[in-house]
Amino acid sequence: MTRQIREQLNSMIDAGALAAGTFLPSERELANTLKVARNVVRGAYEQLMSAGKLRSEGRKGRTVKTGGSKRRATKKSTASKSSKARKK
Repeated sequence: MTRQIREQLNSMIDAGALAAGTFLPSERELANTLKVARNVVRGAYEQLMSAGKLRSEGRKGRTVKTGGSKRRATKKSTASKSSKARKK
C-alpha cells in the first residue's frame, strides 16, 4: 500500500498536478481519507522525501520540492547550450 501511495504521488508531481510548493495533506488526514494506517502514509512521504520530491516544513507540513518533468528538461537544455557555447 505504501508503494501505491508513493507511486501515485510521484506521478502527480511529475505530471505537474502537484506544483512545487504545494502542501500535501497531513499524514493523519490522508490516512483517514484512504482508510489506511497512518504509518503507511508516513512511509510513502518519507520515501518521497528521500527521493528529493518532498520537503518537510516542520509543523506546517510537507510540500512538493520539485516540479514536473518540464523543469528538469529545461535544466538539461540550458546545460547543453552552455557546453556548445564553450566548444566554439
